[in-house]
Amino acid sequence: MADAVLGAVLGEAFSQLFETVKDVINKARMFESILTQLQSTLASLVPLVEEIRRLNREVGHPEEEIKSLIKHMKKGTKLVSKCSKISWWNYCMKSQYAGKLSELDEDIGRFFQVDLQAWNARNVLETLARVNAIGENMNLFARNGGMSCAVPGPPEFIVGLDVHMKQLKMLLLNEEVSVLVLTAPAGCGKTTMVKMLCQDMDIKGKFKENIFFFPVSKTPNLKVIVERLFRHKNNQVPADFQNDEDAINQLEQLLKRIEGSILLILDDVWSGSESLIEKFEFHMPNYKILVTSRTAFPRFSFTYKLQPLNDKDAMTLFCHSAALQDGNSSIPDQDIKKILKVCGGFPLALKVIGRSLCGQSAEACHSWVKKWTSGRSSILDSDSDLLICLQKSLDLLDDEVIKKCFLDLGLFPEDQRIPVAALIDMWAELYELDEGGIDAIANLHEITSRNLASLVVTRKVASDVGSYYSEDFVLQHDLLRELAIHQSNQEPIEQTKRLIINITGNNLPKWWTEQKRQPISAHLMSISTDEMFSSSWCNIEPSEVEVLVLNLQTKNYTLPEFVEKMDKLKVLIVTNYGFFHAELGNFQLLESAPYLKKIRLEKVSIPSLCKVPIRLRSLKKISLFMCNIGQAFGNCTIQVSNALPNLMEINMDYCNDLVELPAGLCDIVCLKKLSITNCHKLSALPQGIGKLRNLELLRLRSCTDLWELPESIRSLHELSILDISDCISMTKLPKTIGGLSKLKELHLKGCMRILRSQLPASILDLEQLKLVICDAEGVKLWDPIKELHTGLEIKVAEKDINLNWLPIHDF
Repeated sequence: MADAVLGAVLGEAFSQLFETVKDVINKARMFESILTQLQSTLASLVPLVEEIRRLNREVGHPEEEIKSLIKHMKKGTKLVSKCSKISWWNYCMKSQYAGKLSELDEDIGRFFQVDLQAWNARNVLETLARVNAIGENMNLFARNGGMSCAVPGPPEFIVGLDVHMKQLKMLLLNEEVSVLVLTAPAGCGKTTMVKMLCQDMDIKGKFKENIFFFPVSKTPNLKVIVERLFRHKNNQVPADFQNDEDAINQLEQLLKRIEGSILLILDDVWSGSESLIEKFEFHMPNYKILVTSRTAFPRFSFTYKLQPLNDKDAMTLFCHSAALQDGNSSIPDQDIKKILKVCGGFPLALKVIGRSLCGQSAEACHSWVKKWTSGRSSILDSDSDLLICLQKSLDLLDDEVIKKCFLDLGLFPEDQRIPVAALIDMWAELYELDEGGIDAIANLHEITSRNLASLVVTRKVASDVGSYYSEDFVLQHDLLRELAIHQSNQEPIEQTKRLIINITGNNLPKWWTEQKRQPISAHLMSISTDEMFSSSWCNIEPSEVEVLVLNLQTKNYTLPEFVEKMDKLKVLIVTNYGFFHAELGNFQLLESAPYLKKIRLEKVSIPSLCKVPIRLRSLKKISLFMCNIGQAFGNCTIQVSNALPNLMEINMDYCNDLVELPAGLCDIVCLKKLSITNCHKLSALPQGIGKLRNLELLRLRSCTDLWELPESIRSLHELSILDISDCISMTKLPKTIGGLSKLKELHLKGCMRILRSQLPASILDLEQLKLVICDAEGVKLWDPIKELHTGLEIKVAEKDINLNWLPIHDF
């Protein structure tokens, strides 16, 4: 066994020397002492030689590292063999060979005592160098997110994604889809969804081993991504890519060499990285890109929006995270329902809040829920992981104005529609956006694409001129609203720019009642009250407020006395969310706001604006939505034109008690826009409307009882847009319509009774008319006119059937 081990471990050279020495000792008695010493030396070296050979193989050194030792062993074997042939009487040869044997023993001993130590020292240095290199590679590995492109496994517990996964898979396998964007707000489970998808047998069957997963950072390095893919496919990485284009070209060649279908997953792509996605687009069959992002990139045609969990799945996930097994819960059912509402179906929120309440007593859980639902504490204050995750969504907003617009959404109550028209009024004054709303709508589309809110358009407008946003609104998830409020509350009350106050009953915030006169530096102020509020106000100094938003639910509401001190107030928005119209008192306080430009009132009964002399000299725009305005312009002690001398725009929507437009409004000669929509009891316009000589837009959309336009409109020489869409009772256009010399647009959608009659002859005098929008049945009626006005375009109104106007709409 010993011989076998020696032969296997030390090699033939060492074995032969060892065996020869043992054999010759018995034959050459004259060299016995020297050979015995040599045998002892060799025996002691067996473990060392074995260790050398083992380490030599593991560190990868070639066999020549021990060449000198092997050389000595082979020479020694020959020398020892010759010693056995020397006769006992040949003292001369005995002396010569005895010296050589002693030299052999010394050489072998010197190798292990001197040469081996030097060799070990060198190996240590080389090993350190290798360790450093490995460390550098590991650092590069960490920086690059690892060199593997394999899809990480999904979490053990998943709920509520089965239906979404089937829909996503169907879309991904569609032959027309080359790039698919999976989008949702932070914490909704996009990456989990992808991990789950890649475990699906149909997906694995199609793409097999060719699924590549890359987590993308905020500042992605394209060359690093390409290098990882090369390494993942065990291909030699090019020494150095000349640039990104070179890296992409070489990647394309690599992918073309791969057999079968390929799926490239780019996970968590940030806004502004559309160009990165496009660089990975190759015109190859069976090659697809799946992108997850908090941003819905409009540039790509195919998008799947992952919705939050429904109530049932949210309950299941929360109970699992809070370890509420088998329905045995220490948390009362009512508190669980409130928690689910606060989390709003966000899987991340349900997980972290569930974990934080796991093992807590019923009293402790109830205390937390009470704080969250009363507004005394935010759910985001309870868990840093949730806050950090959602905070990244704001990092996507590089434009400061868009970020401010997002934060402004927190001024409005939860679970309520935010009128687009109100946002336009605010942002035009705060951020110098255009009055027509184009910039504001662009910002809302940007916020929507980042999944921070949802813009809902109730009607499609065929014309971009005179755009109509009165019925459009924004919805925001409660958790994202919490994020907006949390960001606004990072500064002390006296320094915050956006002050949001929620009042339950008559319980005013402590900071408000602690001082008799609390200075406020906020530019935006929002006050929300419930039906129990009795309009009892404390005194504050809101002298810097430019926008005041009042959200109320009570039947009787009095404007706060401190409105009188709002010297810089520009926009007032009062919205009643109660069942009945709210009677608004103290309206005269607004007279002391010298810069008040815009007022928007919703579901409010407006007292007479002119009974008590109120002069709103700076007011440019008043919007009345679902208001009772029957008394607003009646019983006047002063003329409306004197009360509102600089009014340029009036909007009335869904004002059901408006039967006749007050004649006094026709005296406001500076008026440029008059919009009356969905006022179904309005039957006539006053003849005096012809006095509005500066009017540029007259919109009478869906006034179903309005049966005619007065002939005096011929005097509206500045009118460029006339919209009488869906005025179904109107039978004809005024004979004198040709007097509208600057009319460019005429909207007649739904006016079938007009289109069945003959157009007035004066229609030919509308030389500036460029666009007519009507139903398909009325197009032929305009053909003769088009022959004479070659620049005239006749557009058929699109069928626009949707349920967006319903009170409830999911985010």
